[in-house]
Amino acid sequence: MKTPAHNLEDKDIHEISLFKNCDKSFFDSLAAQAQEQKYEKGKIIFIHGDDAQRFYFIKSGWIKLFRETLDGAQAVVDILPAGQIFGETSIFEDQAYPYSAEVVEPTTLVSMPISILRKEIEDNNKMAYSMLSSMARYRRQQDREIEHRSIQNAPQRIGCFLLRLADQEEAGPVSIHLPYDKTLVASRLGMQPETFSRALAKLRDATGMKVKGATIELQSLDQLVNFSCAACSSEFPCKDLLPPEAPE
Repeated sequence: MKTPAHNLEDKDIHEISLFKNCDKSFFDSLAAQAQEQKYEKGKIIFIHGDDAQRFYFIKSGWIKLFRETLDGAQAVVDILPAGQIFGETSIFEDQAYPYSAEVVEPTTLVSMPISILRKEIEDNNKMAYSMLSSMARYRRQQDREIEHRSIQNAPQRIGCFLLRLADQEEAGPVSIHLPYDKTLVASRLGMQPETFSRALAKLRDATGMKVKGATIELQSLDQLVNFSCAACSSEFPCKDLLPPEAPE
Protein backbone atom coordinates (compact mmCIF):
# COMPACT_ATOMS: atom_id res chain seq x y z
CA MET A 1 0.00 0.00 0.00
CA LYS A 2 1.32 3.43 -0.95
CA THR A 3 1.30 6.08 1.74
CA PRO A 4 2.06 9.81 1.54
CA ALA A 5 5.68 10.54 2.41
CA HIS A 6 5.25 13.75 4.36
CA ASN A 7 8.63 13.23 6.02
CA LEU A 8 10.64 14.62 3.12
CA GLU A 9 12.16 17.04 5.58
CA ASP A 10 14.25 13.95 6.36
CA LYS A 11 17.92 14.91 5.96
CA ASP A 12 18.48 11.91 3.64
CA ILE A 13 16.47 13.59 0.88
CA HIS A 14 17.99 17.02 1.46
CA GLU A 15 21.53 15.63 1.38
CA ILE A 16 21.22 14.00 -2.05
CA SER A 17 24.01 15.70 -3.98
CA LEU A 18 21.76 16.19 -7.01
CA PHE A 19 19.45 18.40 -4.91
CA LYS A 20 22.11 20.47 -3.15
CA ASN A 21 21.26 23.65 -5.09
CA CYS A 22 17.47 23.40 -4.65
CA ASP A 23 15.49 25.67 -2.34
CA LYS A 24 12.65 24.92 0.07
CA SER A 25 9.89 25.28 -2.52
CA PHE A 26 11.30 22.34 -4.49
CA PHE A 27 11.29 20.07 -1.42
CA ASP A 28 7.80 21.27 -0.51
CA SER A 29 6.57 20.28 -3.98
CA LEU A 30 8.17 16.84 -3.65
CA ALA A 31 6.69 16.31 -0.18
CA ALA A 32 3.18 17.21 -1.37
CA GLN A 33 3.14 14.42 -3.98
CA ALA A 34 5.65 11.86 -2.72
CA GLN A 35 4.54 8.33 -1.87
CA GLU A 36 6.34 5.81 0.33
CA GLN A 37 5.93 2.06 -0.15
CA LYS A 38 7.55 -1.15 1.05
CA TYR A 39 8.40 -3.89 -1.46
CA GLU A 40 9.42 -7.52 -1.13
CA LYS A 41 12.34 -9.16 -2.92
CA GLY A 42 11.66 -9.82 -6.60
CA LYS A 43 9.16 -6.99 -7.12
CA ILE A 44 9.54 -5.27 -10.52
CA ILE A 45 9.23 -1.49 -10.08
CA PHE A 46 9.17 -0.70 -13.80
CA ILE A 47 10.23 -2.19 -17.13
CA HIS A 48 12.65 -0.80 -19.71
CA GLY A 49 10.66 1.41 -22.08
CA ASP A 50 7.75 2.08 -19.70
CA ASP A 51 6.41 5.62 -19.68
CA ALA A 52 8.28 7.45 -16.90
CA GLN A 53 5.97 9.30 -14.55
CA ARG A 54 7.96 9.06 -11.28
CA PHE A 55 11.51 8.74 -10.01
CA TYR A 56 12.55 6.95 -6.82
CA PHE A 57 14.59 7.41 -3.66
CA ILE A 58 15.80 4.24 -1.92
CA LYS A 59 15.07 4.73 1.77
CA SER A 60 16.25 1.22 2.69
CA GLY A 61 17.22 -1.93 0.81
CA TRP A 62 18.75 -2.54 -2.63
CA ILE A 63 17.53 -2.10 -6.21
CA LYS A 64 18.83 -3.92 -9.31
CA LEU A 65 18.83 -2.02 -12.61
CA PHE A 66 18.95 -4.29 -15.67
CA ARG A 67 18.05 -4.80 -19.30
CA GLU A 68 16.87 -8.02 -20.93
CA THR A 69 18.38 -9.51 -24.08
CA LEU A 70 16.20 -10.94 -26.85
CA ASP A 71 16.72 -14.46 -25.49
CA GLY A 72 15.53 -13.41 -22.01
CA ALA A 73 18.91 -13.13 -20.27
CA GLN A 74 19.51 -10.21 -17.91
CA ALA A 75 22.34 -7.70 -18.27
CA VAL A 76 22.81 -6.04 -14.87
CA VAL A 77 23.40 -2.31 -15.28
CA ASP A 78 23.86 -1.49 -11.60
CA ILE A 79 22.78 -2.38 -8.08
CA LEU A 80 21.93 0.63 -5.94
CA PRO A 81 21.96 0.91 -2.12
CA ALA A 82 19.89 3.04 0.25
CA GLY A 83 20.37 6.76 -0.23
CA GLN A 84 20.45 6.60 -4.04
CA ILE A 85 17.84 7.74 -6.57
CA PHE A 86 16.93 6.08 -9.85
CA GLY A 87 14.62 6.70 -12.80
CA GLU A 88 15.56 10.38 -12.96
CA THR A 89 17.54 10.13 -16.24
CA SER A 90 14.35 9.20 -18.10
CA ILE A 91 13.93 12.97 -18.48
CA PHE A 92 16.56 12.71 -21.23
CA GLU A 93 15.27 9.39 -22.64
CA ASP A 94 12.03 10.52 -24.32
CA GLN A 95 10.23 10.11 -20.99
CA ALA A 96 10.83 6.35 -20.99
CA TYR A 97 12.81 4.35 -18.43
CA PRO A 98 16.17 3.33 -19.97
CA TYR A 99 16.35 0.13 -17.87
CA SER A 100 14.19 -2.11 -15.71
CA ALA A 101 14.26 -1.96 -11.90
CA GLU A 102 13.79 -4.89 -9.50
CA VAL A 103 13.88 -5.15 -5.70
CA VAL A 104 16.88 -7.22 -4.53
CA GLU A 105 15.83 -7.50 -0.88
CA PRO A 106 12.98 -6.01 1.20
CA THR A 107 13.08 -2.34 0.30
CA THR A 108 11.34 0.93 1.10
CA LEU A 109 11.05 3.42 -1.75
CA VAL A 110 9.85 6.99 -1.90
CA SER A 111 8.50 7.85 -5.36
CA MET A 112 8.14 11.41 -6.61
CA PRO A 113 6.68 12.95 -9.79
CA ILE A 114 9.33 13.36 -12.43
CA SER A 115 7.48 16.46 -13.68
CA ILE A 116 8.63 18.33 -10.55
CA LEU A 117 12.24 17.40 -11.25
CA ARG A 118 11.92 18.43 -14.89
CA LYS A 119 10.53 21.84 -13.95
CA GLU A 120 13.35 22.41 -11.44
CA ILE A 121 15.94 21.61 -14.11
CA GLU A 122 14.28 24.05 -16.50
CA ASP A 123 14.07 26.84 -13.90
CA ASN A 124 17.27 26.35 -11.88
CA ASN A 125 20.58 26.58 -13.75
CA LYS A 126 22.52 25.18 -10.80
CA MET A 127 20.20 22.19 -10.64
CA ALA A 128 20.74 21.59 -14.36
CA TYR A 129 24.50 21.68 -13.76
CA SER A 130 24.15 19.23 -10.86
CA MET A 131 22.18 16.87 -13.10
CA LEU A 132 24.84 16.99 -15.80
CA SER A 133 27.57 16.45 -13.18
CA SER A 134 25.73 13.44 -11.78
CA MET A 135 25.36 11.90 -15.23
CA ALA A 136 29.03 12.60 -16.03
CA ARG A 137 30.11 10.92 -12.80
CA TYR A 138 28.08 7.83 -13.60
CA ARG A 139 29.60 7.76 -17.09
CA ARG A 140 33.09 7.87 -15.58
CA GLN A 141 32.18 4.95 -13.33
CA GLN A 142 31.02 2.97 -16.35
CA ASP A 143 34.21 3.85 -18.24
CA ARG A 144 36.24 2.66 -15.25
CA GLU A 145 34.38 -0.66 -15.21
CA ILE A 146 35.09 -1.15 -18.92
CA GLU A 147 38.75 -0.45 -18.15
CA HIS A 148 38.72 -2.98 -15.30
CA ARG A 149 37.23 -5.70 -17.48
CA SER A 150 40.02 -5.08 -20.00
CA ILE A 151 43.06 -5.03 -17.69
CA GLN A 152 42.11 -6.57 -14.34
CA ASN A 153 41.82 -10.28 -13.77
CA ALA A 154 38.71 -11.66 -12.05
CA PRO A 155 40.16 -11.67 -8.49
CA GLN A 156 41.31 -8.05 -8.89
CA ARG A 157 37.84 -6.99 -10.06
CA ILE A 158 36.28 -8.60 -7.00
CA GLY A 159 38.84 -6.82 -4.81
CA CYS A 160 37.91 -3.49 -6.42
CA PHE A 161 34.21 -4.21 -5.84
CA LEU A 162 34.89 -4.91 -2.15
CA LEU A 163 36.85 -1.66 -1.83
CA ARG A 164 33.83 0.27 -3.14
CA LEU A 165 31.73 -1.26 -0.35
CA ALA A 166 34.21 -0.26 2.36
CA ASP A 167 34.87 3.03 4.10
CA GLN A 168 37.92 4.02 2.05
CA GLU A 169 39.34 6.14 4.87
CA GLU A 170 39.08 3.39 7.49
CA ALA A 171 42.31 2.21 9.15
CA GLY A 172 42.91 -1.06 10.97
CA PRO A 173 40.77 -4.24 10.80
CA VAL A 174 37.82 -4.07 8.40
CA SER A 175 34.67 -6.15 7.96
CA ILE A 176 32.81 -5.90 4.64
CA HIS A 177 29.35 -7.42 4.32
CA LEU A 178 28.15 -8.43 0.86
CA PRO A 179 24.75 -6.71 0.56
CA TYR A 180 23.15 -9.34 -1.69
CA ASP A 181 23.75 -12.94 -2.74
CA LYS A 182 26.98 -13.92 -4.48
CA THR A 183 25.19 -14.91 -7.69
CA LEU A 184 24.00 -11.33 -8.09
CA VAL A 185 27.46 -9.98 -7.25
CA ALA A 186 28.86 -12.22 -9.98
CA SER A 187 26.31 -10.90 -12.47
CA ARG A 188 27.12 -7.31 -11.46
CA LEU A 189 30.79 -7.98 -12.24
CA GLY A 190 30.06 -9.75 -15.53
CA MET A 191 31.07 -13.20 -14.30
CA GLN A 192 29.49 -16.63 -14.21
CA PRO A 193 28.83 -17.82 -10.62
CA GLU A 194 31.45 -20.57 -10.88
CA THR A 195 34.03 -18.06 -12.16
CA PHE A 196 33.20 -15.75 -9.26
CA SER A 197 33.64 -18.57 -6.70
CA ARG A 198 37.05 -19.54 -8.10
CA ALA A 199 38.17 -15.90 -8.31
CA LEU A 200 37.04 -15.20 -4.73
CA ALA A 201 39.09 -18.18 -3.52
CA LYS A 202 42.15 -16.87 -5.41
CA LEU A 203 41.61 -13.39 -3.92
CA ARG A 204 41.42 -14.91 -0.44
CA ASP A 205 44.66 -16.84 -0.96
CA ALA A 206 46.46 -13.81 -2.46
CA THR A 207 45.45 -11.31 0.23
CA GLY A 208 44.96 -13.38 3.36
CA MET A 209 41.42 -12.08 3.85
CA LYS A 210 38.86 -14.28 5.58
CA VAL A 211 35.53 -15.15 3.97
CA LYS A 212 32.77 -16.09 6.39
CA GLY A 213 29.54 -16.48 4.44
CA ALA A 214 28.62 -12.98 3.25
CA THR A 215 31.23 -11.27 5.47
CA ILE A 216 34.78 -10.42 4.39
CA GLU A 217 37.33 -9.71 7.14
CA LEU A 218 40.69 -8.00 6.59
CA GLN A 219 43.45 -6.75 8.84
CA SER A 220 43.46 -3.58 6.74
CA LEU A 221 42.27 -2.34 3.36
CA ASP A 222 45.89 -2.37 2.20
CA GLN A 223 45.48 -6.11 1.61
CA LEU A 224 43.02 -5.36 -1.19
CA VAL A 225 44.57 -2.09 -2.38
CA ASN A 226 48.00 -3.63 -3.01
CA PHE A 227 46.46 -6.52 -4.93
CA SER A 228 43.73 -4.80 -6.96
CA CYS A 229 44.69 -1.19 -7.55
CA ALA A 230 47.97 -1.84 -9.36
CA ALA A 231 45.92 -2.75 -12.45
CA CYS A 232 43.96 0.52 -12.52
CA SER A 233 44.58 4.04 -13.81
CA SER A 234 43.08 5.59 -10.67
CA GLU A 235 44.82 5.86 -7.31
CA PHE A 236 43.09 4.68 -4.16
CA PRO A 237 40.93 6.13 -2.67
CA CYS A 238 38.95 6.78 -5.85
CA LYS A 239 38.30 10.49 -5.25
CA ASP A 240 38.53 11.24 -8.96
CA LEU A 241 35.02 9.80 -9.35
CA LEU A 242 33.48 12.55 -7.19
CA PRO A 243 31.45 15.11 -9.18
CA PRO A 244 32.75 18.69 -9.56
CA GLU A 245 31.21 21.46 -7.52
CA ALA A 246 28.57 23.59 -9.19
CA PRO A 247 29.68 27.12 -10.07
CA GLU A 248 28.42 30.02 -7.97
